[in-house]
Amino acid sequence: MAPRQLSTADERRETVLRTAIGAFAARGYYGTTTAEVAKAAGISQAYVYRLFPDKETLFVAVIEHCSLRLREVFAEAAASAQGSDPGDVLHALGDAYARLIADKNLMLVLTQAMCAASEPAIGAAIRDLYAKEVEYVRAVSGADEAAIQDFFARGLLCNAVIAMGVDQVDAPWARTLLVGLRHY
Repeated sequence: MAPRQLSTADERRETVLRTAIGAFAARGYYGTTTAEVAKAAGISQAYVYRLFPDKETLFVAVIEHCSLRLREVFAEAAASAQGSDPGDVLHALGDAYARLIADKNLMLVLTQAMCAASEPAIGAAIRDLYAKEVEYVRAVSGADEAAIQDFFARGLLCNAVIAMGVDQVDAPWARTLLVGLRHY
């Protein structure tokens, strides 16, 4: 019989973060308890508190985790863009983002973070995420201010469309919001 392999604290931390994304996406910062995250991760609530001193710290770590995932996706997209023209790069980044948010959890947890931004640490974390992403998009695309603003505005519209299930609605207003948006 092989000896049981125990998870390291880093592996457990990663598991808790991935689990917490789903929990916070579904119920938000205010509606999710650390007990729910612990149960979903298959660990005790006390162990969650050993990894993260409080729910706010856990939520901020989730935002940072999502930021890293966004950066990975954007880096891959930028590297595979059809050309170096700012429009080509932004198109590749937009397509990658549309694919990423097809799994709603990342997008929903970032939307939930914006809703909880009145909490100082959460507000700082979500602003930091957007600051990093805007500067990364600027650096990798070479696009001007208006194009970068449009890129992020369309991304936020994509978030709203997916969160509300607008793509499932057959009505003029829904079709208007969906014009030109990619979704998977």
